[in-house]
Amino acid sequence: MTSRTIPFADDRDPWSVVCFVIRPPFRRQGLMHTLLDGAVEHARQHGAEVVEGYPAESGPDRMNSTFAFTGTTALFEAAGCERVMPTTAHSDKRVRWLMRRELS
Repeated sequence: MTSRTIPFADDRDPWSVVCFVIRPPFRRQGLMHTLLDGAVEHARQHGAEVVEGYPAESGPDRMNSTFAFTGTTALFEAAGCERVMPTTAHSDKRVRWLMRRELS
């Protein structure tokens, strides 16, 4: 709510997916997709109108796993989210986007 780098898109009250934590032995198995799908469904079941995330631009190169906790734009696009606007935040020198999925 007080971020200087992640803007408000409008006056709606989104549910936000801000990070993913996956232990190293379980990475690269698609778990972020499962977690994001679960978060979206949980938000829907509890009356959310919109879900928002702030992932880093996917880009052609693999992202450093230290910075991958935000997810990537490709991950959020695969979950049905749309790019709303770039933010001034960065992860692994990549621009982070405000992305949304309408639920209602």
